[in-house]
Amino acid sequence: MIPSRSRSSAGCRNDKEDSTMPLSIYNSLSRKHEEFLPLNPPDVNMYTCGVTVYDSCHIGHARSLYIFNLVRAYLSYRGYKVNFVRNITDIDDKIINKARESGMSWKEVAEKYIEEYRRDLKLLGIGEADSEPRATENIDCMIDHIAALVEKGAAYVSGGDVYFNVRKFPGYGKLSGQDTEQMRQGVRIGPSEMKNDPLDFALWKASKPSEPSWTSPWGAGRPGWHIECSAMSMKYLKSGTLDIHAGGRDLIFPHHENEIAQSEALTGKPFARYWIHHGLLTINGQKMAKSLGNFITIRDAVSEYPADVLKLLYLQTHYSSPLDFSREKMKEAAHALERISIFLSHSTTFAGGEAAGEVSQARQDFLRAMDNDFNTPEALACAFSLIGLANKRPDDAVLRAAAAAEVKSMLRILGLAAGEENSAKNGIDIAAMLKKREEARSKKDYALSDKIRKDLEAGGIILEDTKQGTLWRRKI
Repeated sequence: MIPSRSRSSAGCRNDKEDSTMPLSIYNSLSRKHEEFLPLNPPDVNMYTCGVTVYDSCHIGHARSLYIFNLVRAYLSYRGYKVNFVRNITDIDDKIINKARESGMSWKEVAEKYIEEYRRDLKLLGIGEADSEPRATENIDCMIDHIAALVEKGAAYVSGGDVYFNVRKFPGYGKLSGQDTEQMRQGVRIGPSEMKNDPLDFALWKASKPSEPSWTSPWGAGRPGWHIECSAMSMKYLKSGTLDIHAGGRDLIFPHHENEIAQSEALTGKPFARYWIHHGLLTINGQKMAKSLGNFITIRDAVSEYPADVLKLLYLQTHYSSPLDFSREKMKEAAHALERISIFLSHSTTFAGGEAAGEVSQARQDFLRAMDNDFNTPEALACAFSLIGLANKRPDDAVLRAAAAAEVKSMLRILGLAAGEENSAKNGIDIAAMLKKREEARSKKDYALSDKIRKDLEAGGIILEDTKQGTLWRRKI
């Protein structure tokens, strides 16, 4: 498998390199950094493997959803027109098993967790993809893809199943870097499988009694998992070659390896120019699992901390590296968010001015970091470098205003909501409450003034009385 690569998070660089350096991406296929050159600029076709809807989404899913949405957003910021597709697998062995366990139909299981998934996106402040195709709505294009592979001799029918013939695809193993003969030694054919080679994988599965099925040239059945992504990505991106294919490191083999084989055997073209994989998430050094009692859903995480805290946790580690989740790290991320919030709340009263040289340099360094394979630890360090600089010069109103504006811009690029608050929360008009409190203070009605402060604090709003006036911020 492809090894993880460490990324420096030592801080914001302060050199004089050209800030217009090209965007580079670490390509899992070539195992090296490459300049990003889409097929038809400024258009970019990007596909990422989405969720299988048999259970609630967890914080590992959140990392994937957030990071790849950030990649999409940054490419758009850089002037590309991104067509972003993220699929939904709504038919799968896991969904069928969940239906049996729960007493629901497989359709009810899928609908329940699709609704949860969309709610989780809103909790995270992440928009939906340009297209989010469901597997069950695209069976026809999968059947067409499989039939074409059978006609080419790249796939064969066996007992109502259809298998991809791995021996007919010489490039098999190029993404995972594995030798096919060594792979064969570790693979066994199951008793229900009738395939020619242990590495051959199912494109179409004959349905068992009581299982969902669709009509096909090979009998009633359903598509294999791997064929979904190939067929839907090419259909919705309208191309046999994707610019970017993204997913978790655990999908490299066999899922992405099989996608390449079944796609390139059909088109004769490279399936994707750039493969991007994020590292896996563990909980206190252990794999997340319900049986271990460490399974943390997105809903549970966001109910305890703001979504920005979870995002800051992800940003502090390069996307390609593994990430270990812990309560201590969440507290550190919450402290970082509080530091941002305090700085921005204390800078709102300063008038804007021309950006100081240090601010312009920080912006260049931020963009260089993001252009270097989306190096978010270094990019985030640039924002905190600006905060530190401004805090050391509290009386320099022009610098503080310029720094605050730049920090907000960086946060927007990173998909963080900090600094974008309005004056309404939970039905409370904060601006009106502050005005009422100032009137009470001017009349020396300190009892009312204190009550308003306490009421706002109960609603998650912290007030600070400074020489610039009363400032407010969200309670972290």
